[in-house]
Amino acid sequence: MQVIPAIDLRGGRVVRLRQGDFERQRAYGDDPVRVVRHWVAAGAERLHVVDLDGASAGRPAHLAQLAPIVRAAGVPCQVGGGIRALDTARAVLAAGADRVVVGTALLGRGSVARRLVEAIGADAVVAAIDVRDGRAVGEAWRLDAPTVPYEAMLDALLAAGVRRFAITAIDRDGMLRGPDLELLGKARARLASAHFIAAGGVASLADVAAVAALGYEAAIVGRALYEGRLDLAEAIRTARAA
Repeated sequence: MQVIPAIDLRGGRVVRLRQGDFERQRAYGDDPVRVVRHWVAAGAERLHVVDLDGASAGRPAHLAQLAPIVRAAGVPCQVGGGIRALDTARAVLAAGADRVVVGTALLGRGSVARRLVEAIGADAVVAAIDVRDGRAVGEAWRLDAPTVPYEAMLDALLAAGVRRFAITAIDRDGMLRGPDLELLGKARARLASAHFIAAGGVASLADVAAVAALGYEAAIVGRALYEGRLDLAEAIRTARAA
């Protein structure tokens, strides 16, 4: 299993949100390229880059920064935030990302997922499933955001050709309380043929091992790395041994 550091961009800075709430933000650096190089030097084999400004605006806001970030990384980068149209997905890939992470645009829209997969290939698509109270949520920072049962969304996207899913338990995200192993286990068991990435709450080596034991191909980690509660090199060794 891979351990993937999260690089969340807002206002040109690297930040982390708690439970996806834009009002509960902490900054961890003013130079995204420097942060990227730090994590790659520590052993990261892939990075998860999210344009938070783009997510709230509905279109990417950091495309100009993306190419320098990917070049500096020198490792594969999956990128999300505001990708709601095919031309935007292509622009992100053209900037150097190898995968686009798409969430809100896919909520209840299997036809959108199918067109995306047909145009850029299933290997380049990660469906982000943000879950609150058993329901997949679009625009997860809004308490009144539209929702659908996450199981129905998984089934519809698999039928549309999506083969890789990033599952986030919103209430665990940025809280250092451990991942929602019940949610992660149920999602993985439902679509045994798909690839799964876990996000939200991973804060210890035990958490890394637990996610790996569920058969996940990767875990995205943010706050625990930035605050030194989890050492990336140790986490990678734990993930490989699990």
